[in-house]
Amino acid sequence: MIPRRHFIGTSLATWATAGLPTPLPVAGRLKQSVSRWCYKDISLGKLCAAAARMGLQGIDLLEPADYDTPRRYGLRCTMGYAADVMTIPNGLSRRENHAAIEKAYRTGIPQAAKASVPNVIAFSGNRRGLSDEEGAANAVAGLNRVKTIAEDHGVTICIELLNSKVDHPDYMADHTDWGVRVAKEVNSPRVKLLYDIYHMQIMEGDLIDTIRKNIQWIGHFHTGGVPGRHNLDGTQEVNWRAVARSIADLRFQGYFAHEFVPQGDPLVALKQAVQTCTV
Repeated sequence: MIPRRHFIGTSLATWATAGLPTPLPVAGRLKQSVSRWCYKDISLGKLCAAAARMGLQGIDLLEPADYDTPRRYGLRCTMGYAADVMTIPNGLSRRENHAAIEKAYRTGIPQAAKASVPNVIAFSGNRRGLSDEEGAANAVAGLNRVKTIAEDHGVTICIELLNSKVDHPDYMADHTDWGVRVAKEVNSPRVKLLYDIYHMQIMEGDLIDTIRKNIQWIGHFHTGGVPGRHNLDGTQEVNWRAVARSIADLRFQGYFAHEFVPQGDPLVALKQAVQTCTV
């Protein structure tokens, strides 16, 4: 197997003469991927084929039954669902959820590892009257129960930061500081943050500086245009190319996954987003 990056600069004619398959492009210094749920009207196989042509390296947010599909196209699932008992409203901030989450991860994390899925998603859950301090302490306790499972299997648990202003009222992990506090206290190389740029622009802005200061605690990124969570184009307030370049300059080794709801032709919108973030 010849690494993808070896393909760059090699003429297609040379490869054809050698009888080798046509090389796929690589989308710059960031390992870009795309979230499955945003393209529900396109079959997973078609999405994988299009993603591979665009230079993406994976498909985000897949259920275990779909883990193997991207591999047929030279891709991987970059973020999996490994604990269906954990939802956005009901997550780690409640101690009564911890036993069920641990049981699910004891099956789901080894399953992800077997399929070479590097990350699985986690949620804080809603406040429902809990203080941020108590919720953080509870989340730390819950993650301490499962971090060894993740460490033993080489899979990273990523706690997603979401906005509580527009999309997910009462969600607890709605600021970077809360997530960083939890990750620091757990202190595991396999517990990180899923820094969703769309959500954090809504909640706190100051994206580039916040990312630079906290990159060691970030394991994964999501995109989405603000406002509206649509295409990464000139109608949006985030300078996506500058953000992507700043992350690449930090030598971030995780995945940068597009999670916007496309307007117009969905694959054209995705291709434009990939080109914008190819730095």
